[in-house]
Amino acid sequence: MRSGLFSSISDRASQVFLGILIAAAVLVPASNLLLPVDSALHVPTHLVSLFGKYLCYAMLAVALDLVWGYCGILSLGHGAFFALGGYAMGMYLMRQIGPRGVYGNPILPDFMVFLNYKELPWFWYGFDMFPVALLMVLIVPSLLAFVFGWLAFRSRVTGVYLSIITQAMTYALLLAFFRNDMGFGGNNGLTDFKDLLGFNLQADGTRMTLFALTALGLCLCYWVSRILVTSTFGKVLIAIRDAESRTRFMGYRVEHYKLVAFTVSAAMAGLAGALYVPQVGIINPSEFAPANSIEAVIWVAVGGRGTLIGAALGAIIVNFMKTTFTTGALAPYWLFMLGGLFIATTLFLPKGVVGGVKEYWAKRQTTKAAAKTAPAAE
Repeated sequence: MRSGLFSSISDRASQVFLGILIAAAVLVPASNLLLPVDSALHVPTHLVSLFGKYLCYAMLAVALDLVWGYCGILSLGHGAFFALGGYAMGMYLMRQIGPRGVYGNPILPDFMVFLNYKELPWFWYGFDMFPVALLMVLIVPSLLAFVFGWLAFRSRVTGVYLSIITQAMTYALLLAFFRNDMGFGGNNGLTDFKDLLGFNLQADGTRMTLFALTALGLCLCYWVSRILVTSTFGKVLIAIRDAESRTRFMGYRVEHYKLVAFTVSAAMAGLAGALYVPQVGIINPSEFAPANSIEAVIWVAVGGRGTLIGAALGAIIVNFMKTTFTTGALAPYWLFMLGGLFIATTLFLPKGVVGGVKEYWAKRQTTKAAAKTAPAAE
């Protein structure tokens, strides 16, 4: 059992990646809480929250890479799974406000009082309990992915057609959650969160804990994904990606493999959304915007499709650039820069940053080996 669980991360790159994440989970909060503010090694609280948001995006990118990089499913709807996980966590946080809201209602969130709700909608029941909320974070995105995938994959919808309907699904959810009568806060969404498990969300200690949990969550998502892609199951996924019709002809139930990968990926995206919401303090329908899902595809492409580590790094790199270039004089041109980055990656680094580095290293090793075996020149 030990070899089965840990052999998937036996390669040096995985060990380094996980080591960096675990070190960050310990050292970044420690530098914030233990070092004085004027220390050169002190990490300010706002930067910790920003880095935590990047790690949430990295989790989403790893989830997307699992289905796109290894199974060939180009999903333009993973932002929906991310948002659903965020809404599930947001509902729990809203229930924790209780009588401390603007209207002082111990049961109904403020937006429901404002909209003249007489009682709590049935689908809000149980969200005052953290275990139920955590369960919904995983179940709701997974259930949507399972139903959607079962209908799409059994009908053998593939390629661009599958991408289009995943985007249509996301847009439909965007329109639905904008409605006030849906019971999710309408255009304003869910916000004004106070605490999580009794801990003040504005306290530095809580923010540091959330950052550490996000780093460990990324470790977990990466580990689960590596277990899947390095197993026999993963080899079948790669076969489906490269030659679906041949894999089907060999007797594999292709739709079953796709469905499992798609459902697991959705659960990871939901977990990323749940960790994202308490760190940014809001969740609203804009998270369902198709542009967000498209941007996630760019993260994976830039970092390296089919590498997992590259997907995570791509998310961090692109979002760091977004943070840098959406302030100041370059702010109006960010979308043009993002599009240019995607085009440049496609033309000059078709395997992404990590894929390109791997290819360069492999060529270098091959050249060295050939030089050693070649007869010495007379």
